[in-house]
Amino acid sequence: MPDRGTLLIFGATRGVGLELARHARAQGRAVTAFVRPGSTVEALQAIGATLLRGDALSSEDVARAIAGTPGDIDIVSTLGGRAQDGRRADDEGNINVVRAAVDSGRTRRVVLITSIGCGEMAPFRSARAISAFGAAVDAKTRAEDTLRRSGLDWTILRPGGLISEPATGEAILSTDPEMHGVVHREDVALMTLRTLRDPATVGHAFAIVDSGRMQCANPVQPFPLSA
Repeated sequence: MPDRGTLLIFGATRGVGLELARHARAQGRAVTAFVRPGSTVEALQAIGATLLRGDALSSEDVARAIAGTPGDIDIVSTLGGRAQDGRRADDEGNINVVRAAVDSGRTRRVVLITSIGCGEMAPFRSARAISAFGAAVDAKTRAEDTLRRSGLDWTILRPGGLISEPATGEAILSTDPEMHGVVHREDVALMTLRTLRDPATVGHAFAIVDSGRMQCANPVQPFPLSA
């Protein structure tokens, strides 16, 4: 039976967001994608997603998108990147999404997709990772902190290094802050849909990695998804 209610995706034109839109539509779910003006949207149009255009760095655009999506909604954000003026969607865009979701009063679930190394995982980042991605990861952590304080039913997914190859079906969720590894974008999308269906994931932040390509200093205990 398909999930009821619309899935509203911020960051759906490529990568994990596009894979998520594809699989949600294949499962019969209504999908609305918030996209920047001028974005390539043919793939989203082909699967029958509804498009809303705007700038995630504009709180007004984000609020209008959520207000314009009818009924109860689930929200997934994969937003990231930096504008020419230095502002980051990693924090500012995602914070706009969280605040608008709170104001709407119609948001059932929010899944924020960030990165390994965020939050309590920060002390276990390598010097190389900090040099390459530190500013973006710190910005994503600020968005995570806003979501945690929001009062929404939230889940945070932190993928390892992302690979653009077909899903392996071997992705796992872990709450271990020392988890490292890689994961396929399609597997992240599939795991996101499972997460939305499992109320036990509410209020948790998970690393998501491929079980065959992970490293962890501790014994690995995957989170037992029921969906």
